[in-house]
Amino acid sequence: MNPEMPRRLLIAFLASVCLGLPACPRPTDDPQDTSASTPAANELEPFVLRDDTPALLLTWVDSQGEFHVAQRIADVPIEGRREVRVVQTTREAGTGDLVYVADLAQKRADGTYHVATRTRAQWDEIGASRRQARMEALAPSAAPTVGPSASAAPSSALVVVVYGANWCKACKDAERYLKQRGAKVEHRDIERDALARAELDRKLKASNLPATAQIPIIDVGGRLLVGFSPSALDGAIKAAEEARKL
Repeated sequence: MNPEMPRRLLIAFLASVCLGLPACPRPTDDPQDTSASTPAANELEPFVLRDDTPALLLTWVDSQGEFHVAQRIADVPIEGRREVRVVQTTREAGTGDLVYVADLAQKRADGTYHVATRTRAQWDEIGASRRQARMEALAPSAAPTVGPSASAAPSSALVVVVYGANWCKACKDAERYLKQRGAKVEHRDIERDALARAELDRKLKASNLPATAQIPIIDVGGRLLVGFSPSALDGAIKAAEEARKL
């Protein structure tokens, strides 16, 4: 018997089995290869970030824990470049419970920046510890209820409009502080509400402020404040209250 016959019969048998199936999977060289797999549940799809990537909103944290927003990588100061939240307004990824956080302190040889996935809670925690002590110190005390300190809160509800976005932590901090001061706060999301965006653009133009001003933008009695500054809000509230008494 030809010694090659058993081998040929085995090959023919295997071929007939494969032909009888809907498909025969092609084996991979490496059974552990996961390069074609989808991102894990706790990971976002890859984000290739360059200096010329369009439609960006970049949130960075200063040394006091305050959040600031820029639209270009070049506008993020050195102090805030190590951890910067990245949102591309043309894509939904990165606007939910998982967010993109980039290291803009060092550019790769190919012109890209490292971008990692963080949970929103992890991102918020970056500035939380630095803000906590300052916010507690600025929060109005429950006592005394009479005397000079009692005048810290407006005598009646002052309506203040905060133009921002749902993901903007500085916007939420500003709203919280204003409520602590006794003001009535109206939140207007300029990303989701076209009328709010148009209204803000008119106010910015009337105040000779650039349309690219960073959020939050706060309207206190017709005076626009850019960014969250407790001292600036205190001054604006005081001025608005004095104007109402005239």
